[in-house]
Amino acid sequence: MARPRKPLLSRALIVDTARALVDAEGLGALSTRRLAAELGVSGPSLYNHFRTKDQILEAVADSVSAQVDLSMFEDGRDWRTALRDWAVSYRAALTAHPHVVPLLAHGPGRRPSGLRLADAVFGAMVAAGWPAAQATSIGALMRYYVMGSALGSFAGGFVDDETAYDPADYPHLGQAHLLAERQQKIDERAFETGLTALLDGLSRQYEQVTSRTV
Repeated sequence: MARPRKPLLSRALIVDTARALVDAEGLGALSTRRLAAELGVSGPSLYNHFRTKDQILEAVADSVSAQVDLSMFEDGRDWRTALRDWAVSYRAALTAHPHVVPLLAHGPGRRPSGLRLADAVFGAMVAAGWPAAQATSIGALMRYYVMGSALGSFAGGFVDDETAYDPADYPHLGQAHLLAERQQKIDERAFETGLTALLDGLSRQYEQVTSRTV
């Protein structure tokens, strides 16, 4: 019986395997030797596609940015709806790959998908009537907010031991031990609360901006 053929080594396969390794074990687990072993190839064969481990990490980060939906900026949705829908998609991509967030936090640099993301947000805000300077600030604001929400869980930061928070020391944390078991619901509700507040504030600013141009 013929042996099954190994899939041909490609940039896409290297990136997918590296991302899966980072997702499972964190950034510290990734090395060219470990990655080559996961792929069943020799280490030098990776260098036919990437010169350094840093280039692989950049490609992994960009592959996460590529998962963010940008269609809402092209299909006629108003700027507020588009910004909300984009933020939800952006957060979903980051929370699916939390170990990659520190790489993305440095900014897009030269990563194609990251640059397309920044270009789409800025272009949509300018097209909606925001001045360029404020459109830049909106992009930065949303990036700070979404990335911050993906860096860690508020609810998951509490232990589920009801004896851990002595009311003599923490009189208002009597129910804190219940947060961990409701982590996803609490974190999603907190994200939605903050996102609505941000968009409400931007909507008030937008009214001021557009009233000055009438």
